[in-house]
Amino acid sequence: MTPKKGKWIVKTLNKTASVTFTYGDLVALTTGALTTATAQSTTHVGIILTAVTSGDSDFASVVGVPVTVPTEPSCEFEATVTGTLATTDVGNHFDLSTAGLVNKAGTTYKVVCCKGFIATNKGRFSLSSNQDYLRT
Repeated sequence: MTPKKGKWIVKTLNKTASVTFTYGDLVALTTGALTTATAQSTTHVGIILTAVTSGDSDFASVVGVPVTVPTEPSCEFEATVTGTLATTDVGNHFDLSTAGLVNKAGTTYKVVCCKGFIATNKGRFSLSSNQDYLRT
C-alpha cells in the first residue's frame, strides 16, 4: 500500500515484540503497540514504512518504527485487490484479505472505501477504519 493523496505524516510508534511486519502493510494498535492488520481488524493507524523480520536484532523488543498516518479522512492510498475491482466499485466499502490486500468480496467490516479504479486488481482507497475518525 502506498500513500497517494492528502496529508500524511510519519510517526514513530512502538511495535509489538516478536511480530513480523511487511513494508507497506496496514497496521493497527493493540494494547498500545503496533500489530499487523488482519482480515478481522477494524481500526487501523496507517501504513508501516519498514519491514520487521525474525532476523532483526530488536525483533523481540518493543521499539519504535516509522508509520505514515493519514491526517484527514480524505487521504488516499493505492492498494492491490483480491477479486475483480470494477469502476462501479468506487464509493463502496470493503474488508482486507491481509494487511496488504483489499478483499473485494469482503463487506463485513468495511474498513476501506474505494475512491478510484486503477485496474481490476488495483485501486485507490481511504481508511474508513482510522481510529482517529471512525465511520459511523
